[in-house]
Amino acid sequence: MAHIIRRIIENEKGELRKLERIAKKVESYADEMDSLSDAALQAKTEEFKERYQYGESLDDLLPEAFAVVREAAKRVLGLYPYRVQIMGGIVLHHGDVPEMRTGEGKTLTATMPVYLNALSGEGVHVITVNEYLSERDATEMGELYSWLGLSVGINLAAKSPYEKRQAYQCDITYSTNSEVGFDYLRDNMVVRQEDMVQRPLNFAVVDEVDSVLIDEARTPLIVSGPASSDTNQLYHRADMFVKTLVREDYAIDVQTKTIGLMDSGIDKAEAYFHLDNLYDIENVALTHFIDNALRANYIMALDVDYVVSPEQEILIVDQFTGRTMEGRRFSDGLHQAIEAKEGVPIQDESKTSASITYQNMFRMYKKLSGMTGTGKTEEEEFREIYNMRIIPIPTNRPIQRIDHPDLLYPTLESKFNAVVEDVKRRYEKGQPVLVGTVAVETSDLISKKLVAAGVPHEVLNAKNHEKEAQIIMNAGQRGAVTIATNMAGRGTDIKLGAGVLDLGGLCVIGTERHESRRIDNQLRGRAGRQGDKGESQFYLSLEDELMRRFGSDRIKAFLDRMSLEEEDAVIKSRMFTRQVESAQKRVEGNNYDMRKQVLQYDDVMREQREIIYAERYDVITAFRDLGPEIRSMIGRTIDRQVDAHYGAKEEGLEAILNFARLNLVPEESISLADLTGLKAAELKEELYDRAMEVYDRQVAKFKGDIDKLIEFQKVLILMVVDSKWTDHIDALDQLRNAVGLRGYAQNNPIVEYQTEGFKMFNDMIGAIEFDVTRTMMKAQIHENVERERASHQATTAATQNIAAKPVGEETPAEKLDFSGVGRNDKCPCGSGKKFKNCHGRQQF
Repeated sequence: MAHIIRRIIENEKGELRKLERIAKKVESYADEMDSLSDAALQAKTEEFKERYQYGESLDDLLPEAFAVVREAAKRVLGLYPYRVQIMGGIVLHHGDVPEMRTGEGKTLTATMPVYLNALSGEGVHVITVNEYLSERDATEMGELYSWLGLSVGINLAAKSPYEKRQAYQCDITYSTNSEVGFDYLRDNMVVRQEDMVQRPLNFAVVDEVDSVLIDEARTPLIVSGPASSDTNQLYHRADMFVKTLVREDYAIDVQTKTIGLMDSGIDKAEAYFHLDNLYDIENVALTHFIDNALRANYIMALDVDYVVSPEQEILIVDQFTGRTMEGRRFSDGLHQAIEAKEGVPIQDESKTSASITYQNMFRMYKKLSGMTGTGKTEEEEFREIYNMRIIPIPTNRPIQRIDHPDLLYPTLESKFNAVVEDVKRRYEKGQPVLVGTVAVETSDLISKKLVAAGVPHEVLNAKNHEKEAQIIMNAGQRGAVTIATNMAGRGTDIKLGAGVLDLGGLCVIGTERHESRRIDNQLRGRAGRQGDKGESQFYLSLEDELMRRFGSDRIKAFLDRMSLEEEDAVIKSRMFTRQVESAQKRVEGNNYDMRKQVLQYDDVMREQREIIYAERYDVITAFRDLGPEIRSMIGRTIDRQVDAHYGAKEEGLEAILNFARLNLVPEESISLADLTGLKAAELKEELYDRAMEVYDRQVAKFKGDIDKLIEFQKVLILMVVDSKWTDHIDALDQLRNAVGLRGYAQNNPIVEYQTEGFKMFNDMIGAIEFDVTRTMMKAQIHENVERERASHQATTAATQNIAAKPVGEETPAEKLDFSGVGRNDKCPCGSGKKFKNCHGRQQF
């Protein structure tokens, strides 16, 4: 073990020596750049672009380009990057993560690799965690880039597609992670190339990379549309029922945050809903509503997991940042259950139209890098998922912050009283204090206690995050007391006021440990920036969430042995701190497994998504007759139908005949005698030849107007693809929920999901080609075709909305012979669906 640790340390030292060598080379150009006039320094940008076009690599240009940015930053911003910042910039350029402590100037560090990579003309994205930081950094650093002749754009959610496209066309684009992801999904849902906003994804620098690529990776980005069913009444009934239960009627597993009905609860449910058996198959939907109502009422907590806005909306609270997550909703009906619980209007359920995880989103960049002050604890995940190394960069000045051992109290009340006493004592001597909390609820509680103690303070939580940057900036002033959720105001510098250093600098007080060590380290890193004095102190209790979920029995036994049973007893021990960190490591391991599982599921969809999006893009950008593609679809559809039915004697031939009549050719133009006696290959050829005759007649209706023909073909393909793809995504969501239960049968849910998902994808491709074939062959061709109407938003009424209305679908069912057809047999109409899901729906 010691050998492995030594090797890691030596590797890091070797890496740092290599970075220092390159940094010294950058510094060697300092005098040369200093001697240049403004115009000559600005002209370097065009010179570098030309050299890049003539074959020099960005690595070749790095020392000079970095030196130009350093000199320009000194002239424009009054800032001059230190050597450690140059080293951090080199790491970013190489597509890795420099771990730079809070206050080491990561924003300035990024200017050098951003400028260098923008010289290629392929675009650089600077990703921030919120729009305030995007606008601030784009404004401040944009001065530097503009002075050097590069264009800078800001991509905000409120901007129109035209404005977004302009922003993405710039050399450097500032955006939030979610907006880049949603723009990607929306780009792959448009019906015209000119409606797309993004360029191919080239290079991204992600600020607070651990927050974006690790903390948010458990939540995929989802674009949804409303679903048709109206189930609001069931949410209310389920909510009213669970509110009648007592604690003995249900069981909660605190560690996994799951809940279920006990026997007494089941009896009450059956009486309440007048059922013989709650778990009969016809009650599956009801049990889902009850499960969500239980979670909403007895697990999800107001002001911890969510808040109610003044507009009567349920807003999710991000457990890592303490901010509300605008526009996000809990999935699978939980959000509606919480709305019912809180008595606010229930919004309609939605159907997923497109989704992607952050992992797969950011892995599409040609080169990805990021900055953080606390990435080392997640090094394995960065390497495995993103192929990025974490390179710790030394601080510019030695750290002087004092990190005190954790203080443990028996109860929450005794802990908070101790926090208030500590804050009051420091306030009275003038030392600024930043109190970090995990939940909004805790912020409010401490605020009330400080008011009672006569300590003036500012509160910063998910309820007033608009002012967070200004409040955080003032948190270092003499006598300032600020209460904030642990991540609030992240990315904002806390400057110390006059005389504060003599008082010991900023003191950071943590009111409990977060489940992630990184978040605790980020809170600590608020104090002692750039070699300043500072302190950090964490207060814990046995009733904290982390203690209750992990390790509290062990710690309680430890306290009992030390006979510390008094109400306000306190223990200060490094050994105890190690116990807490051990619990945090277990939670981090669980969270990593969850993120990995999300990625494994999304990897199945990723391959399918890339195929569909590539095909869509090919259709949207085509300036050619798409006839060859449609002919191939018709051929493959015929092959599938013949292969499915041939060999089943006369019934099989009947099914093939019905398929041809309903989907390929005029009904009266083909009979059973035309197909009898043909081998499978001959049958396919015969049907294909007849279909091509019909296809040619359809095309002839456009009277040689190739533009109208191409537009019709695009409408047809996009309409079908978008409709089937949306249904497929929804089916995959349901499959994912279902395969979880297969683990009880000793089957690997991921493998089951991959196998089933692959089969479903092939079925979807077959269904797309079937519908394209049928619509092409049976459509009434009109001259005015509007592609917009074929977008995913109108798929439910697509047939009547575009000027291509299939007539084949209206063939009366009585013309088909359904006698002897079983519910699970293929429908004789040739759709490929089971009878019970097609023409047998009325029967079953």
